[in-house]
Amino acid sequence: MKQTHNKLTKPLNRFKTDKKPIISGGIVVFFIALTPFMFYMYESFPRTNSWETSLFTWKTSFPDWYSFAWYFSGKFIPLFLLLLWFFTCKHWWHWIILVPIAMYSFQLWGVLNESNNLDSLELYYIIPLMLVVVPSVYLIRAKLFARIRGNDLASFEAELGTKRSIWEQIKDLFR
Repeated sequence: MKQTHNKLTKPLNRFKTDKKPIISGGIVVFFIALTPFMFYMYESFPRTNSWETSLFTWKTSFPDWYSFAWYFSGKFIPLFLLLLWFFTCKHWWHWIILVPIAMYSFQLWGVLNESNNLDSLELYYIIPLMLVVVPSVYLIRAKLFARIRGNDLASFEAELGTKRSIWEQIKDLFR
């Protein structure tokens, strides 16, 4: 006798899962769980300006290696988490995360170069990136919402021709 399968008599293969997303997700969760430990690694650095071991001797322009490690971990951990978020985000707006990634990258570069003006000039380096990324993301948003709403060019021109107050124009940006 031949048995037909429907939703109720379907064989129990629903428990088969693809292990690749589970493993990669587990790795991401593991690294996120490690971040508090990575942040507090600065506590193990010496409180002297010169770090001497049997292999090397390093000096820093920071007051001590403890301060250098504290600044480094304060810039690296947020950058690390933002990069994880950027590479694992599936939303259309994930490109805007490049702005804080660039900010923390420049700040981390300043710490590694042992710059005396930490967190002061990064904004000037980020402005050109923001001039490209922010309008691009907004353009993508506008195109997506226009496609979802089904706006055509004629209705768009008619909407542009109507007189509206500034408050109505601002509300239209977020509808």
